[in-house]
Formats: sequence, C-alpha cells, structure tokens
Amino acid sequence: MALFFDAEWFDARLAERGLSRQVLAAAAGMSAADLALAFKDQRELSAGEVAAFAELLGVEAREVADRAGVSTPAPGHPSPTEARLAALERRVAALEAEIARLRRS
Repeated sequence: MALFFDAEWFDARLAERGLSRQVLAAAAGMSAADLALAFKDQRELSAGEVAAFAELLGVEAREVADRAGVSTPAPGHPSPTEARLAALERRVAALEAEIARLRRS
C-alpha cells in the first residue's frame, strides 16, 4: 500500500482516458474541494469512492486503494480475517449438513 495519495498516478490514468479531476469527483459523488483534499492526502477515500474511481479509471479497486493510501480494505476484497471467517463458516455449514444427513440415515 502506498503511504500517501499518488496524485501523479491518478492524473496519468485520467489523462489516458481524456478525463479531468472534475469528472472523477462527479463520478464518486464528491465535491471538487473533497477531491482536492484527497489529492493533497488530507482526506481518505471511502470504499464507495474507491469503487467509483476504479470503475471510471478501468482498474481494480485494490489498485485504487493502494494508490490512494487507503488503510481500509477495498470493496470486494475481504481482509484476511474476513476471508478466514468466511472459510470457517463454510466448513461449519458443511459439517451441519453432514450431521443432518447422518441423523436421517
């Protein structure tokens, strides 16, 4: 993860698509002032803003989060703890199904 907002990277992606910062702000539902704070690393992006940036720029949300210095997980990418919990929940569900099947036998 980048420690700071990588304004040069975002500006380059915008330039590749012929877009402006104003379009980026509008796509994310942000004011120009909020976007300026993010570009100056004085405001962290929300998960929804990360997702909107990713869609507009045609990159993965994880890339946007990394380039923005976002400390919270990007949308669609569970934290290691969330992934482990989901795996355990699947195992418990499978065990419960097996117990139910054995009881019917």
